Amino acid sequence: MPIYYAVSQVTSHLRDLLDADELLADIWIGGEVANVTRAASGHAYFTLRDDRSQLRCVMFRQRSRGMQHLVSGAAVVVHGRVSIYAQRGEVQLVADVAQPEGVGELQMRLEQLKLKLESEGLFDQSRKRGLPRFPQRIGVVTSPSGAVWHDIQTVVGRRFPIADLVLAPTQVQGAEAAGHIVAAFDALDEAPATDVVILARGGGSLEDLWPFNEEPVARAVYACRAPVISAIGHETDVTVSDMVADVRAATPSAAAELAAPSAVELAGQIAGAVQALHTWASGRAAVGRETARQLEARLGRTRPDVDGLRQRVDDALRAAGAHAKHNAEMEAQRLEGLRSRLTALNPSVILRRGYSIVTAPESGRIVTDYSQLSPGDAVELMFGRGSAEASVTDVHAGGDDATGS
Repeated sequence: MPIYYAVSQVTSHLRDLLDADELLADIWIGGEVANVTRAASGHAYFTLRDDRSQLRCVMFRQRSRGMQHLVSGAAVVVHGRVSIYAQRGEVQLVADVAQPEGVGELQMRLEQLKLKLESEGLFDQSRKRGLPRFPQRIGVVTSPSGAVWHDIQTVVGRRFPIADLVLAPTQVQGAEAAGHIVAAFDALDEAPATDVVILARGGGSLEDLWPFNEEPVARAVYACRAPVISAIGHETDVTVSDMVADVRAATPSAAAELAAPSAVELAGQIAGAVQALHTWASGRAAVGRETARQLEARLGRTRPDVDGLRQRVDDALRAAGAHAKHNAEMEAQRLEGLRSRLTALNPSVILRRGYSIVTAPESGRIVTDYSQLSPGDAVELMFGRGSAEASVTDVHAGGDDATGS
């Protein structure tokens, strides 16, 4: 039984062969556009034909340039790779660039490079950096002999003379210019920190500006450590370097104005800021004074009645004095009563009223009862004034005892 292959195996093999062919993998094809259809996804399907043959083509929206030139009947030159659509077994061109027929080789190469760099993200707005507000060092990549360098010096010297302006001289035209431009960027990156770089040259034809469409220059702009302002040619000239740069300026003078702030404008802004600060401070001071006045008024309403407190202290002192005086008088009266009682109980006072005290001389004890004496006992009699010695002749009961005997 003969060996046979599945259809999918054959189409896959054909696709591998086509993809491996260097010519078919990177080819420009010219012809007439026919049978153009656009899918809802944005992809374009068309036929490219001449008077003897035709080729099916597809251009995907995500990776394409010049899709607007795909109009039925238009003569175009299309770049892409020849492959096979396995599901239908059809050979087709997967196009990525379309240009009207008659466009030069440089323009076609330019569109192809733009597509490549765009797919790598070199044109993305999200990666573009802002410019420093007050640059201390401004690098310039341009020819030292042209009017561009003079114009940039004039603008920066007028607007922001305190910035250091550093020239990285380079050729800006000719076959060797691209290498010189890349070397100038390398020199700026190796020098002390540069805050911003201006890449500039005057106007010219596509051929004159071509060094700024070279891939090495585009990658040098992309890799530069400082933000890059590109000002190549006239405003209508747009190079790959312009598209990669962080900021594009219409002219070299405009690039210098973007890089260097105006000292006059800054002085005006500072004066305005000072005035605003003065106004703000004056307003705050006025608010503070009013607040202090209100607080003073509140303190005046809430502070203690010092005069009233003084009067209360005087009243309290007077009351305390009167109370103390009253207590002193009462104490004096009590003491006088005690003194009178003590005086009344004083034996000498009693004796002066006619009483006498009888003591036994031998013992010195006061005789308070007749039973303490016997006839013949010696006694001493003490009077209110003086004393006498006596002898007991007789003792007998008297008073209550006499009544009870």
